[in-house]
Amino acid sequence: MSFSIPRGGVLGLVGESGSGKSVTSLAIMRLLPPGATVDGDIRFEVNGKATDLAALNTEQMRALRGSRISMIFQEPMTALNPVMRVGDQIAEAVRAHNDVSKKEARNRAVEALTEVAINDPAQRALDYPHQLSGGMRQRVMIAMAIVNRPELLIADEPTTALDVTVQQQILDLLTQLRKKFGLAMLFISHDLAVVSHVADQVGVMYAGTLVELGSREEIFHAPAHPYTRGLLEAVPTLKSDRAQRLRTIDGSVPPLTALPPGCPFDPRCNLRVETCSRDLPPLERVGPSHWARCPVVNNGGRV
Repeated sequence: MSFSIPRGGVLGLVGESGSGKSVTSLAIMRLLPPGATVDGDIRFEVNGKATDLAALNTEQMRALRGSRISMIFQEPMTALNPVMRVGDQIAEAVRAHNDVSKKEARNRAVEALTEVAINDPAQRALDYPHQLSGGMRQRVMIAMAIVNRPELLIADEPTTALDVTVQQQILDLLTQLRKKFGLAMLFISHDLAVVSHVADQVGVMYAGTLVELGSREEIFHAPAHPYTRGLLEAVPTLKSDRAQRLRTIDGSVPPLTALPPGCPFDPRCNLRVETCSRDLPPLERVGPSHWARCPVVNNGGRV
């Protein structure tokens, strides 16, 4: 994995379930289980200086997590404490990183609920999670993530299980907050349409590997990697012939415990060459801001 997100920019990370998107986000947050290890470095700018998050001790990372770097988790009903009022949960995040009174923390919690467009925020702050709709619980999660004015926001499937109308509202809200506070954002989703709406750059993951990285226009209008092309061809559009079956990618994703020695997409690829089964191709530049992990593409065999 190798990517960067500038201040105010959005990187959309897409791929099938189990491709490693959430694991990547948890690695950045240093929230992987004890048995997991992270090699390499995770550079984050702190006070104008690049800091390696992987090298920080537990207390140093805890000081950044929730203040400078925040995360919106997939399932708000399981991420929120069911026996605490939502306002108290947001206030707890405030007091964890700021030396303020309980009253000031509650005021900031209500202000955060106002910023995520929850009606009657002072009253809603007194509610428990089960008293709120799915969309409102997601807004509470966003309020908790932004209340300390982070510089990097990681949104892990923030629109999952929401209906289309509420989904659009959440996406618009995230866009507004990003512009208002100058947030850098890592947006994780399996929904290509959603990613095309919010991301500046897009990274495509397959079986734990980043196989393509580029601008939104390059990925959606000139995809290079065979897997990216397969994903896009499988998405129905208004121009799709309803009399024809949707195109699919033959085969299935290999288990991460039994990956092939070369390219993980090799058994399913219709462009594979001999070297694909032997070595993992490097991520190489195929355009001004476009990289792909494919020897056919990298050797000028782009089709």
